[in-house]
Amino acid sequence: MGAEKKWLFTLFIAALLSLLLLLLLTSLSSFSSPKPFPSIIHHGAHYPPAFAYYIYGGRGDADRILRLLLAVYHPRNRYLLHLVAEASDDERNRLAASVKAVPAIEAFGNVDVMGKPDRLTYMGSSNIATTLRAAAILLRMDGGWNWFVTLSALDYPLLTQDDLSHVFSSVGRGLNFIDHTSELGWKESQRVQPIVVDPAIYLARRSQIFHATEKRKTPDAFKVFTGSPWVVLSRPFLEFCVLGWDNLPRTLLMYFTNVVLSQEGYFHTVICNSPEFMNTTVNSDLRYMIWDNPPKMEPHFLNISDFDQMVQSGAAFARQFHRDDPVLNMVDERILMRGHNRAAPGAWCSGRQSWLMDPCSQWGDVNVFKPGPQAKKFEESMTSLLDDLNSQSDQCK
Repeated sequence: MGAEKKWLFTLFIAALLSLLLLLLLTSLSSFSSPKPFPSIIHHGAHYPPAFAYYIYGGRGDADRILRLLLAVYHPRNRYLLHLVAEASDDERNRLAASVKAVPAIEAFGNVDVMGKPDRLTYMGSSNIATTLRAAAILLRMDGGWNWFVTLSALDYPLLTQDDLSHVFSSVGRGLNFIDHTSELGWKESQRVQPIVVDPAIYLARRSQIFHATEKRKTPDAFKVFTGSPWVVLSRPFLEFCVLGWDNLPRTLLMYFTNVVLSQEGYFHTVICNSPEFMNTTVNSDLRYMIWDNPPKMEPHFLNISDFDQMVQSGAAFARQFHRDDPVLNMVDERILMRGHNRAAPGAWCSGRQSWLMDPCSQWGDVNVFKPGPQAKKFEESMTSLLDDLNSQSDQCK
């Protein structure tokens, strides 16, 4: 090969390599950079519903909370994350940094980490105080959401947010999903009548509740209800509890301050003693759990052997799970279609899905939904629950 041909060949190779490098940089840029302006979010009666999620966990739960957040993330929703006081500031800051690193969350700004954490006592009333605080924050920060959902780091969804919003679009926005009963049974003597004090209300160190030497009579000024602590509550009812134009929520809060596991009775008793809201209760927490018979304090930890039954249950969420249990990967792969450290994709995600590119790093209209197979199972479950509501066979009784 002559000198001139060698020179042309070298020039051709250099140009080809430059072109390939340019294409690679362009691809990486589109992968890492979010759309400069988020899609306009529409709220209101003529648009799909939105949810306010309160997700909390203890020391060492930052990674679990982030994974749960990504599994339930949608730009239309609002999220408040809470690592309780026992967690370190370093862990809290790491969670906040991880959240901010997600392109969509950074663009839409709809996720917050509670900077001043609360101290919680197992079985104590500090749990209700923290939940009410979270509701108050979410009410103040966002006027668009319709339902308040409580989740812990041990929970996980069984459907996408497109599925959830699709089914809830045909549900009355004043309804409250709260498992409840007035048949107290053994709980009357072991939960309602004992007088307990939660040290987290006044001590800076962690402690357990302690019992008074005497018990008190079961109330007769109001009817006590009990049930699951996991709730999906409507915005109007939360405003009633937090803003309190009626004295009932405050009166019952003072009573339940000294009740064992008050989170299993406070909202239930408020709503079923309020003429304005007692007819809005759907007797379900929309969770899949497996209990002993008789039930113990906590449900079984779910695993791969429970997957098929979970999927067929028609529930929206399930609990409880061990950290990074393989069954969570099955839910990610078969239901949520979610990649590692990525948000569960929905109709709002417009990027190409590949090992290199997160489809939710780019987005289109966030007000449209594309429900998947789990939506049908959840819709069947919801229809059954609403039929019970319309017959008033299982409402505040």
